[in-house]
Amino acid sequence: MAAPVLVFAIGNESRGDDALAPLLLRRLQAADQTELIEDYQLQVEHVTDLVGRNAVLFVDADVSCEPPFHFSEIAAAHDNSYTSHAMTPAALLHAYRQVYRENAPPAFLLRIRGYGFELGEPLSDLAVQNLGAALRLADDLCQEVDLNKWRDHADALIPAG
Repeated sequence: MAAPVLVFAIGNESRGDDALAPLLLRRLQAADQTELIEDYQLQVEHVTDLVGRNAVLFVDADVSCEPPFHFSEIAAAHDNSYTSHAMTPAALLHAYRQVYRENAPPAFLLRIRGYGFELGEPLSDLAVQNLGAALRLADDLCQEVDLNKWRDHADALIPAG
């Protein structure tokens, strides 16, 4: 039986600030009702990880969002990543709908602002600060999983494409 909430960290610790999501996952004070998964990238096989969930939180580093982070609800969307070896969270939600013929569970994306993603770089000082702020939010969300509370913290739903 799957835990009601899945937190999925996407990132590569060998690439500087791309380590933000895996580091957040390891420091997260998640409740028993939460499962934590980490991988370098999303792939179509990850649709099976979404089965039986009440909510999914994807966490990833992002060079384009405002610091310290951006938190939003996301929806299924067919995009160009759908046919490559790596997928966006929205494309994974779309694949779930294609495979299971039903909508994926409610999903949210926590993008933590990163700055340097080169192979072998250490985590930047600014990214460490952003990680602290994102961790406080993620801890709060995972202590009491209430979708209304999650939506209160999130920006408007990013519509399906």
